Amino acid sequence: MESISIFDMLKIGIGPSSSHTLGPWRAAERWIAELRSASLFDEVVGIKVHMYGSLSLTGKGHATDYAVMLGLSGTDPVEIPVKDIHALVTKIQKTHILNFGNGLPVPFNPDSDILFHKKFLEFHANGLQFEATLKSGKTKKNTYYSIGGGFVVVKERKNAKRNIATFDSFPFPIQKGTELLAYCEKENKSISEIVLENERSLRTDPEINEKLRHVWDTMLECMYIGCHTQGKLPGGLNVTRRAYDLNKNLLGDSSTYDSPQTWLTTIRNTEVKFRQILKWVSCFALAVNEVNASLGRVVTAPTNGSAGVIPAVLMYYLVIENHETGFEEIKKFLFVAGEIGSIFKKGATISAAMGGCQAEIGVSSAMAAGALTELLGGTPDQVLMAAEIAMEHHLGLTCDPIGGLVQIPCIERNSMGAIKAINAAELALGSDPKDAKVPLDKVVETMWNTAKDMSSKYKETSEGGLAIGINMSDC
Repeated sequence: MESISIFDMLKIGIGPSSSHTLGPWRAAERWIAELRSASLFDEVVGIKVHMYGSLSLTGKGHATDYAVMLGLSGTDPVEIPVKDIHALVTKIQKTHILNFGNGLPVPFNPDSDILFHKKFLEFHANGLQFEATLKSGKTKKNTYYSIGGGFVVVKERKNAKRNIATFDSFPFPIQKGTELLAYCEKENKSISEIVLENERSLRTDPEINEKLRHVWDTMLECMYIGCHTQGKLPGGLNVTRRAYDLNKNLLGDSSTYDSPQTWLTTIRNTEVKFRQILKWVSCFALAVNEVNASLGRVVTAPTNGSAGVIPAVLMYYLVIENHETGFEEIKKFLFVAGEIGSIFKKGATISAAMGGCQAEIGVSSAMAAGALTELLGGTPDQVLMAAEIAMEHHLGLTCDPIGGLVQIPCIERNSMGAIKAINAAELALGSDPKDAKVPLDKVVETMWNTAKDMSSKYKETSEGGLAIGINMSDC
């Protein structure tokens, strides 16, 4: 059993990938901390980084090399100004000097010191190893695994005891959907109320509110930036940003606003028809993932590649369903979404390198569907039913990014996942959960079994599907 806070599921970071960018970045930070703890940091005179498996096969397209350089330089993905990223990396590439841990200049040539090995390590598809040469001539090697959603582990799982201890401290420890429903029934509480009690065992209410506001503000700003940025996405596919034109056409030329908040208010005054709703939800999702694809700041929810689904569905509720909503409803939505995501992580995976895109878009759609259902007045049973419906119709979805870039088909898949989430919520709200034939826990188990049966070429390796059916030259 493992304790997972909603802030583990909803992390703020830099695109384009939680497993290939944020995870390696965090692994580099962790390695630095471990070298300091062992009094070896100041002894380092050389560094090599070894990428394995999926990190090697699609690492370049996912900016994994950028991520490790930024992490080794001591920067933080939550705080670094996005505009500084390219300048910092370019400086390392030109000078062949890395300011290790933001305090120790070390020779480092990315072309020869970041090595991509197609070999898969046994423990997980996303393996990376940091190798330090010390003044004594000895080497110090540490291997980490980026398991999706920005989570980083070592094979020995030395932190397992601490995780279990924290899990046991939760007033409502949850591993499966059935356990969550049992707590709701026994305590006569909604899912969001149960999750809040667990979070209170880790943080005070003011701390929880501050972190949630930061998460939502980042989501809103990301949608705003994406809807007001034109041009082509980087990487060579020459993908045209679409959120800008969608937003402009939906609002018309007469609209005026000057901030994310006034933009939100302006959208509430637009025409509400079915086609417009589809376009707005797609616009919000596309905007986030266009920002993600250009190394922008997003909220990993539960991954970067699927970061657009949850903010798009929450924005739908704010601008279409309930114009009087406020921070309390936003909190409930994020609480429920985070808990559903954690159930999938504990029982299956949120890593496309392990489970294909069903583990990313499928999980994010399930998270959003359940969260929306609670806000629309659904019971806890209906919340889990909505999550199950959303995942059921993503089962078997492959991860086959063209050119190893988180662009095609990844960006559009977020809009489809968001639309499916809204539909799943409506289906659940109009149904009696007692008549449901497939419980959430069964679809979690099925997703994991499907992941294990899926060919590796459909698991974020760019060795199958669209990734080989469409060549970079065709784009």
